[in-house]
Amino acid sequence: MSSAGIPAAFPRWQDLTTPELAALPRESVAVMVLGAIEQHGAHLPLSTDLDIGEGLMAAALAQLPARFPLVRLPSLAVGASDEHLSFPGTLSLSPELAIATLEAHGDAVARAGFQRLVWFNSHGGNKAVMDLAALRLRRRHGLLVVKTHYTRMPLPEGLPEATLPAEELRHGLHGGALETALMRHLAPEKVRLERLGQPNSRGQAMAEEGQLLGPEGEAAFAWLAEDLHPEGVVGNAHLGTAELGGRLVAHYAQRIARILRETRTMRLERISGGP
Repeated sequence: MSSAGIPAAFPRWQDLTTPELAALPRESVAVMVLGAIEQHGAHLPLSTDLDIGEGLMAAALAQLPARFPLVRLPSLAVGASDEHLSFPGTLSLSPELAIATLEAHGDAVARAGFQRLVWFNSHGGNKAVMDLAALRLRRRHGLLVVKTHYTRMPLPEGLPEATLPAEELRHGLHGGALETALMRHLAPEKVRLERLGQPNSRGQAMAEEGQLLGPEGEAAFAWLAEDLHPEGVVGNAHLGTAELGGRLVAHYAQRIARILRETRTMRLERISGGP
């Protein structure tokens, strides 16, 4: 096992020589974590999304058999974070550059002869650029690109409502209980416990007024972080305990590992007229 808890059988793309990469099984799944470097308030570091993405992926790979054919691409540390640019420390690719960057990685995967690519995303702002880049790669190369986001995964069965209330999940979109819990489990030394807060989202106030409009949902408006709260974070970080984080990591890791296994066995149909 590596120091990160990932079996050594799962090589990092950048550690291989060209002949070693060429010798990998063609059915190998290429995996890439998509994160972000952006503000997360006073209690969480700029690396929060990247730490969560890499931590969850490491936990998932630890559940796979050592012979599972997989290669790990370098993580995309800087994503599309335009909604957080008003706050110091945020790094962001423009949407156009983010799409081009994802396509370039997919092009390289296809050139190397692989047919399966999994993007594991831990930052909401990356979703739109992932959709566009994945479709272009599918059309261009016949490449299977699987887009997965832990925030879209269901919660563990039997999790008490009081532990992570539905309202918190809906409105604690940034720096709330979910991200705080995961960070307290994955990187507890980075969490400033003395600065935990509970800023209420503008979206919650709109929902309480009975409005259909909101930052997410059936009538969502494009929002900047300061539109939700002047501090750029929302949600009850006090609910984000390390115990909750441990339970979530175990649950998400199981689902990610299952997605990787299903990606490995999915039949690939070439697009008519493709290369």
